[in-house]
Amino acid sequence: MKTQELLNILEQNQDKALLFEYAPNMLVGTNYHITEVKHITVDSVDCGAQTDSWKETIIQLWESPTELGKPNYMSVLKAQGILKKVGKIKPYNLNAEVKFEYGNAAFHTAQLFVNDFEIKNNNLIFKLAVEKTDCKAKGICGVPENIVLTNETDAANTNEPCCSPDGNCC
Repeated sequence: MKTQELLNILEQNQDKALLFEYAPNMLVGTNYHITEVKHITVDSVDCGAQTDSWKETIIQLWESPTELGKPNYMSVLKAQGILKKVGKIKPYNLNAEVKFEYGNAAFHTAQLFVNDFEIKNNNLIFKLAVEKTDCKAKGICGVPENIVLTNETDAANTNEPCCSPDGNCC
């Protein structure tokens, strides 16, 4: 989801509570705060020596230990106010991919993509997901698109050209 789409969804749902599902049927607690908004530029080089660059907006969520058991979630209107204030200080790149950074005692801290959202009762729920790592240079490195491994022995015996001394990669 792009930053502009997120801001539009918030604008259209100001009267709702804002919830985040960080794993299937697992919600960020009612005691969360928006503690940081990062405007990131990523400049990368992949294993095929190809360069890339893109922008990201990363919104950090933190659960306050002093507010455990808080009865209500943050309102969309309050979150929108926070994000507008940030945008006045550091303008958003509206085409940047938006991610939410979150972790708790039972879930590793991660930058989560917005997979979807839903309106349920009087709640706006953003459904977050972890994105798996991938090789961006499969074609250059000679890595087949879809390798199906049946067990750990198969994985250990797979000779991926990208990782071999005679491969085309860095």
